[in-house]
Amino acid sequence: MRSLRHFDLNLLLVFEMLMRERHVTRAAEKLHLSQPALSHALKRLREALDDPLLVRTDQGLQPTPRAMALLPVVQQALAALQAGLAPPATFAPATSTRRFTLATTDYFEEVMYPAFLSQLLGYAPGISFSIELITPEVLSEALEQRQVDMVVGLDSQSSLPNGVVQTPWMHEELVCLAAQHNPHVGDALALEAFARQLHVELADISGLLPSRIENCLAQHGLSRRVISKNLNYIAAARVVALTDAILTLPRQMAERFVAMLPVRIVAPPDELPELTMTLIQHTLYANAPANVWLYQELTAFAAQVSRHRRSA
Repeated sequence: MRSLRHFDLNLLLVFEMLMRERHVTRAAEKLHLSQPALSHALKRLREALDDPLLVRTDQGLQPTPRAMALLPVVQQALAALQAGLAPPATFAPATSTRRFTLATTDYFEEVMYPAFLSQLLGYAPGISFSIELITPEVLSEALEQRQVDMVVGLDSQSSLPNGVVQTPWMHEELVCLAAQHNPHVGDALALEAFARQLHVELADISGLLPSRIENCLAQHGLSRRVISKNLNYIAAARVVALTDAILTLPRQMAERFVAMLPVRIVAPPDELPELTMTLIQHTLYANAPANVWLYQELTAFAAQVSRHRRSA
């Protein structure tokens, strides 16, 4: 044989079966081939290996010394291929001690994560999580290097690098937050009145809304004045409580601040878009059993939250 590149690897299956059966008809039946097809395959094997391999004797087909020496090599190679081509082991949450790393928004960490983790620990007691901020480096490097397993909660219109896959995860109603003493804001805001207010917004990449709000206003020939860009929701909400500025944020987060601070919820303009949060992972690992399990759990949790909202 001149080169493995010129050798039909399917012939290894034929060789192994012939060595096991020592009978052309039986080997053909086991391989679901016709007898002429198997005889042709044996001829090709003999030509490729320059050896008769199996010789007809009074005791039937008998292997040559070359065939006997080759058999364990072929069996080992076929076993390795079989193992390598087998589906990966499924993820076993009940016994796993896997630590997942999520890059998330303040919204997910504050509103969703505690309930999500509590639920998972009921049937996956050994797992754990590390929570990180969403940064450009997470999206461009950490996902690919598997330092972060998944990005949870980033807005669907966010710009993403090549190699990552983004899927819709959860929709959230937007509301405005205003101080209880704010004299400029009633129970609801039309778009022009919304634009006239002072605004607080989230400044880093995990701030989901600023660009969408600006685009919405620009489409109507409007703009706004942002007096404070904050790194987290709680700081932004405290600024709102002490000023006449407003903050646009998901309803469930706003409801928590109403219980904590002297602030109130104000209905936003109808023109503001709904927030669509996503799950983001790298295509290199999207089919890994642990990632598939985590994705399914997050998706099921979002569906559960949605059902609860509809029934409330």
